[in-house]
Amino acid sequence: MSSNTPEPTPLIEAPKSKLPLIIGIVVAAAVVIGGLAFFLTRDDDSGSDLTKVTLGVVGADDPYWKTFQDAAREEGIDLEVKNFGDYNQPNPALSEGELDLNQFQHIIFLADYNVQNDDDLIALGSTATYPLGLYSSKYKSLDEIKAGDTVIVPDDETNQARGLVLLQSKGLIELTDGGTPFSTIKEVDPSSKVKIKAVQAAITPSSLPDVAAAIINNDFVEDAGLKFSDALATDDPSDPKALPYVNIFAARADDADNATYKKLVKIFQDTKAVQDGVYETSGDTAELVKIPVEDLQKSLEDTEKQVEERQ
Repeated sequence: MSSNTPEPTPLIEAPKSKLPLIIGIVVAAAVVIGGLAFFLTRDDDSGSDLTKVTLGVVGADDPYWKTFQDAAREEGIDLEVKNFGDYNQPNPALSEGELDLNQFQHIIFLADYNVQNDDDLIALGSTATYPLGLYSSKYKSLDEIKAGDTVIVPDDETNQARGLVLLQSKGLIELTDGGTPFSTIKEVDPSSKVKIKAVQAAITPSSLPDVAAAIINNDFVEDAGLKFSDALATDDPSDPKALPYVNIFAARADDADNATYKKLVKIFQDTKAVQDGVYETSGDTAELVKIPVEDLQKSLEDTEKQVEERQ
């Protein structure tokens, strides 16, 4: 039986509000973006806490520079190592502010630069001495060298003076000027134990059969079939006369007390991996040294005076 009462119209369900969903999506997105931003900027934030230092060198492809950079970063220093292809470039770049420090030269080189350019760059720390050696094909020790024997030294000024100072430190000669970075064979006292002859550095190895011994530059040792360990004597880093041949960190005079730069020197000197790298790169010949800055600076000033006197 039908009813005339109309059936109630079905209620149409009101659409559910999307606001909670939108809020959830927004919140989730914010979390993701925030997290991503954290990870993307975390290195930048830490990097901004690092102190930037630019160091000029010659031979930046030597592996120990990367080791040095890593060690410096661990101590809060962002170290940029800038390479120069010419020894005459890093000092002007330092003086003009393009660099904060450089590390490529020994004291004599810096002294000559300062005098010739009326500059006042300073020595901020020592690195290593790359020794000049005395070699012989006749004798196995210094004690075997006889009075009146002839010893050869290179005829170029820098290496000749260095060789003569080495021979004096070993008691083979006496230098009338006491021994300086500019000594020549003219300063060899005639009463010295041995006679000295100067020849071109490149032929010192081939001259060995004709003399008691010869000062031979590192560059020619292995080429001549010799080993660095064959040397009868090398520079003594503790000898004050060898100081001008110590390689150094150089800085502007105004930065003599810069704590960050001093810290870099300490990192270089105290990090074993860096020191091992320097030693290995040198063919195991580098004498790694830690010399008080006061001694380095005094040697620099003394050497500058000697350069001026020779002008």
